[in-house]
Amino acid sequence: MGKLSDPYLTGKGVTSPRSRPTLKTIAEMTGLGVTTVSRALKDAPDIGAKTKERVRKVADAVGYHPDRAGVRLRTGKTNVISLILDQTDKVPEFARRMIVGISEAIRGTPYHLVVTPQSRLDDPMDPVRYILETRAADGVILTHIRPDDERVHALRQSGLPFVTHGRCQTIQDHAYHDFDNRAFCRMASERMIKRGRNRLALLAPPSEFSYYQETLAGLAEIAEPANIPFRVLPGVDLDSSIEVLRQAGMALRHQEYVPDGIICGSELCAMALIDGMTQSGLEVGKHADVIAKETSDLLDLTRPRIDSLREDLIVAGQQLASHLLDVINGAEPDTLQTLSEPKPVWRVNQS
Repeated sequence: MGKLSDPYLTGKGVTSPRSRPTLKTIAEMTGLGVTTVSRALKDAPDIGAKTKERVRKVADAVGYHPDRAGVRLRTGKTNVISLILDQTDKVPEFARRMIVGISEAIRGTPYHLVVTPQSRLDDPMDPVRYILETRAADGVILTHIRPDDERVHALRQSGLPFVTHGRCQTIQDHAYHDFDNRAFCRMASERMIKRGRNRLALLAPPSEFSYYQETLAGLAEIAEPANIPFRVLPGVDLDSSIEVLRQAGMALRHQEYVPDGIICGSELCAMALIDGMTQSGLEVGKHADVIAKETSDLLDLTRPRIDSLREDLIVAGQQLASHLLDVINGAEPDTLQTLSEPKPVWRVNQS
């Protein structure tokens, strides 16, 4: 960033700390016309690279930002991307990493990210209705997708650009980025069976979400041909509280079906389950194995060591924002569909 000693930042164009810098401010400080400054900031092809660099240097130094209200009046655009974020995730790293990825992708564009919280206790359509009624954003990113998601239907019918983290099964022509949860369960199941485990269980996502069906399908694809029994752990899911999961872990050894291999879609949920198992006398690594999906670095710091498969949420955020910008710029949504593969993090020696 330039300093006031810079030759472009001295002279009568310098504004007081309380005044809001405008295009006219930058024009006076650079000796250029307001139109030239505006076009330089928009990266117009007919403006030279040196002029663009000069204008941006001054704009950064004085803290210039476009007046969003004025932009909206002139163009009808808000320059806002809204991330509708579910508030039930136990690990704040999910939100943080997703936001980091989105922010990296929109850096250098006119767009700003606004996080719109959503509670499971409220109507999931409320945030979408607000955005559609007020035109509060130029595009929307949705998470926690259902097989037949009314939010996807509403956004698709409205024409407002959107992208989803996850896939809607009844509408397949929308832009999305997703983690391959089916591959996650396939790879985890294969790892369990190679370690000699022959009674598998899944700590599953809530059944209302699309990725519940994907994870269960991945487990079945490996377990059924190998004649390995499997179950979904009863009475709990990835939205269960830490204490409920701890109690479920303690109760495992007293159930009719006692698994010796458990696949879990969350590292924090796996840690709670393991704590209960350990308290009840089930030794992880000896009596049973646990493999988790990880989205943070928590499992590098815990004992006992367990295997995991990693979802990179920073990359997910980057992909979602990139897809959304492309949709905003006119790309066909069904050409913007990507799937990230699980990355194994094997911490346990294979027997």
